[in-house]
Amino acid sequence: MVDTVDEVGRAVAELGIDADFAKGGTLAYTRSPAQRAAAEAEVAEARRLGVDQLELLGPEAVAAAGADGAVFDPACARVQPARLVRGLARSLVGRGVALYERTPAIEVAPHRVTSPSGTVTADTVVLALEGYLPTLPRFRRRMLPLYSLMIATEPLPDTVWDEIGLRHGQTFTDYRHLLVYGQRTADNRFAFGGRGARYHWGSSVRPDYDRAPRVFEHLRRALADLFPAAAGAAVTHRWGGPLGVPRDWHASVWHDPRTGVAFAGGYVGDGLSTTNLAGRTLAELITGDRTELSALPWVGHVSPRWEPEPLPFLGANAGLAAMTLADVEERVTGRGSLAARVMGPLTGA
Repeated sequence: MVDTVDEVGRAVAELGIDADFAKGGTLAYTRSPAQRAAAEAEVAEARRLGVDQLELLGPEAVAAAGADGAVFDPACARVQPARLVRGLARSLVGRGVALYERTPAIEVAPHRVTSPSGTVTADTVVLALEGYLPTLPRFRRRMLPLYSLMIATEPLPDTVWDEIGLRHGQTFTDYRHLLVYGQRTADNRFAFGGRGARYHWGSSVRPDYDRAPRVFEHLRRALADLFPAAAGAAVTHRWGGPLGVPRDWHASVWHDPRTGVAFAGGYVGDGLSTTNLAGRTLAELITGDRTELSALPWVGHVSPRWEPEPLPFLGANAGLAAMTLADVEERVTGRGSLAARVMGPLTGA
């Protein structure tokens, strides 16, 4: 995964895609004793696994409000994902790939995908629908669609960015339980997102779920809390979409040559570079050309199904409430949250 960040940059450069790729690393701020302890534990665990590039920074190195330090990971890059996916699509079409948009798949079977306009047959059908997988009835319990929403501000002057302390190419987060994430865009905006939207009954996925005014306001307040210098910035864009969450929160890649069905997914929001690695791994599994990618731990893993309703509805929304409570609990007590430990197996912690 560390190497794949550079692989995405290499592919962008080779294909001439203007996707604002800039590898500036990511800062994960610590803003309480409990968050500092979580950061120290993460750095220690990474070093045990042989990932030694994480750097624990002190308060003198960060400018986020209330931060007493951060973890810096250089293996992260900023990218404009819409430009990236459009550039990849143009590249494929230019090489003769037939790409059909606005053509929903209504059924998938071995060697076959059915759409309202007809049936497509192929030696291999790849399921790579992520949060949209539950829209196919046969796979409804294979993935839980949890929504993550984003906002973008107006461009901010360089003087504000100097005060904030984020360079071009840097992304950021912190160690709260109700996840947030952001970046400084190429045109000097904040692009900032996070969880907070509820799960919808029956793994329902609808375009109007992409917009939740309450969550957008929560994100605006969270951004202002992290960076008071941006408190007065106008929010110019709001959007969102569903993430794909497997029952064990474990991404996987597999190929069944008997049925001609392959799968990649379960990225839980960390999919931009992960899909690159999954695609290269799938190519090996399908063609039979093996390298070290084919032996990665996620190859062949099959996550269990989610329970039938109402358990996902109750559990997912209880988990959302628990993570909100956990952040309040840690701010008040200064200790690791009991609510987070209790809900950890459900929320992937």
